[in-house]
Amino acid sequence: MVRKIKKKKSGIREFVIFLLIVVVFAFVFKFKITPGNQHEFEKEYVDKTTPIPSSEIEPDSSVSISLDKLNSTNAILIRLEDQTILMQKSSEEKIYPASLTKMMTAIVAIENLTNLQKEIQLTHNTFNGLYSANASMAGFQPGEKVRAIDLLYGVMLLSGAEACIGLADQIAGSEQDFVTMMNQKAAELGMYNTHFENTTGLHNKSHYTTVKDLAILLNYALKNKTFREIFTSSRHSTQPTNKHPEGITFYSTMFEKLNNQNIIGGEILGGKTGYTDEAGLCLASLAKVGNQEYILITAGAKGDIHSEQYNITDALAVYNSIGK
Repeated sequence: MVRKIKKKKSGIREFVIFLLIVVVFAFVFKFKITPGNQHEFEKEYVDKTTPIPSSEIEPDSSVSISLDKLNSTNAILIRLEDQTILMQKSSEEKIYPASLTKMMTAIVAIENLTNLQKEIQLTHNTFNGLYSANASMAGFQPGEKVRAIDLLYGVMLLSGAEACIGLADQIAGSEQDFVTMMNQKAAELGMYNTHFENTTGLHNKSHYTTVKDLAILLNYALKNKTFREIFTSSRHSTQPTNKHPEGITFYSTMFEKLNNQNIIGGEILGGKTGYTDEAGLCLASLAKVGNQEYILITAGAKGDIHSEQYNITDALAVYNSIGK
């Protein structure tokens, strides 16, 4: 009888201990997952993935410019810190990217070059068809031996088509094989409305993208130190070569067209211009306003390389409208 009572008391004690453990666990769990803490957890999870939001998100009210006042038919403005779309205009409509293509050419080349100081020889084949197509040139010559880094500056600052082909041939063996790499990179980045046919941006009906896809590309490329350094350079002097003993000095077409104009409370840090008859005036740019960085992609502005630069006009107007 005594043994049974002891056994019963022991069972009650274990049950009470179990209840206490449950109560303590429930209290701790409730303390950690309060509504505020739950919000922080969800915020932390969201912050780890930063794709550019969908086009259904309303433009940010901190940008005061009217879309109707833009010269460009397509545009998108993104705050880099949190990938917020602040303004967009036909951002998922198909466009021809012209020389904005060269942003992809440059980042794919950078990621596939093991030595940026390596000399690359430009052959006569490098220049085939470029002059007749009225392609932009950096000023290199057939037979010239040029460092890879100097070719990259030639690609981005002066839109040098011969620099694009020289890099493509060196890395992939041919321009078309290099273009395959460009399309693979586009797919990896989620640029699902993009297809490249060449490294230069010369017009081709099958060579297209959207300003939203180009924003994805620029956002990605700017994380590369070499790309960012080139993209934000206003000038660059090459090392002496066998054809240019004193080297060549490049000046950024964007900074030249900006013509010392800038934005209130900030500055345009870098950019890449583009133009073909079919694409209109295009611009991909990076700016800092206050303590925030922004990227703006515009395309389809009227005019040409000899007219007023409406792509630059739009960039100044959009950046100046931030926070107004």
